[in-house]
Amino acid sequence: MDRSILHVDMNACYASIECLYDPSIRDKPVAVGGDVEARHGIILAKNQIAKKYGVTTGEALWQAKQKCPQLVIIKPHYDRYLRFSALARQIYGSYTDQVESFGLDECWLDVSGSVHLFGDAAVIAEEIRERVKRELGITVSVGVSYNKVFAKLGSDLKKPDAVTVLTRENYKDKVWPLPASDLLYVGRATTRKLYNYGVETIGQLAKTDPELLQAWFGKVGMFLYWFANGLDNSPVMAVGDETIIKSIGNSTTTPRDLMNELDAKIVFYMLAESVAERMRDHGFLAKTVQISVRDNGLFWFQKQMKLNEPTCLASELCETAMELLRISYRWQNPLRSIGIRGCDLIPATTPKQLKLFEDEAEREKLEQLERAVDDIRRRFGHYAIYRAVVEFDPTLKHINPKEDHTIHPIGYFKAI
Repeated sequence: MDRSILHVDMNACYASIECLYDPSIRDKPVAVGGDVEARHGIILAKNQIAKKYGVTTGEALWQAKQKCPQLVIIKPHYDRYLRFSALARQIYGSYTDQVESFGLDECWLDVSGSVHLFGDAAVIAEEIRERVKRELGITVSVGVSYNKVFAKLGSDLKKPDAVTVLTRENYKDKVWPLPASDLLYVGRATTRKLYNYGVETIGQLAKTDPELLQAWFGKVGMFLYWFANGLDNSPVMAVGDETIIKSIGNSTTTPRDLMNELDAKIVFYMLAESVAERMRDHGFLAKTVQISVRDNGLFWFQKQMKLNEPTCLASELCETAMELLRISYRWQNPLRSIGIRGCDLIPATTPKQLKLFEDEAEREKLEQLERAVDDIRRRFGHYAIYRAVVEFDPTLKHINPKEDHTIHPIGYFKAI
């Protein structure tokens, strides 16, 4: 018997919520974007009116303003979005305990066990759509299908405020003619590669020899074949379940260009602290550190390095990040954005071989110290305590990497 899977997507989530707080802008083109003066200058979300002017998510604010001079740009208020996300999940939770978030504004629901109580999946989807609009004042699009991939695709097909049902009987007519780029995890690079091989639609992807796809993309190629043919059987996680985390990272576009190593060190330390705290929260140690760097000429690269010992210490993450930067960058241009990621994660309880010439007691003291800092920040706020190095620059000092740069889940696969 097929499962009943819903994918609920809050339409123009950030912009819609901002319009609730300021009804005077409801009938205007609205976008949520970074602070122009602070240089976080991209479109994060836009409403339907702005979309009609060609405003796109991810483009620079000045480009959006050229397309739509009357565009109202609002700085993001993540506390509001988190609140509405939690309220929406409460509604979803009244139908099933299998509610899996895919970012702040999207969730999968498995209502297979609820159809005898509330009606079939399409009926539940319509009820959720109406309740969210009535109780929260915003609209959602809901995809209904027998697997997660097609449910998400369904929620994208008709916006806003709609329900789309994709079944085994109709998916070839509705899904296969769509561009391959519409399929989950077919990004720009994959789209270009598929196009070069003559694969432009999901239907063409579905009919491509899976061994050929595997030769082109590795094991991801098999997932693409399964997705295109409706063969996805991945479960919707129950509330409270944790995904298998393979890396934890954070990045930021800085309030001003970073001119030298000291500037980079300040920001790396702040990012490393948020990454290390999240690793400790989840009970992980990182075996590898990865950095990502983009300069003001848009040159971009990633580098990584294996650690001598797995760690959850911000100081060790930062030191390794700085070593990678020194090896890899010659400061031809100032830096505009940087990121740091702890990779190859292992449980903190994993037994380890003690080294003869390393002071393990000192490392334990450092971890206790960083955990104490975590506790102080949880109780009194991020700025209650910070490293002395950030005092060198008052502009960079006010980056809050834990709250202002929340990393939402983008991972889907558990086996790769």
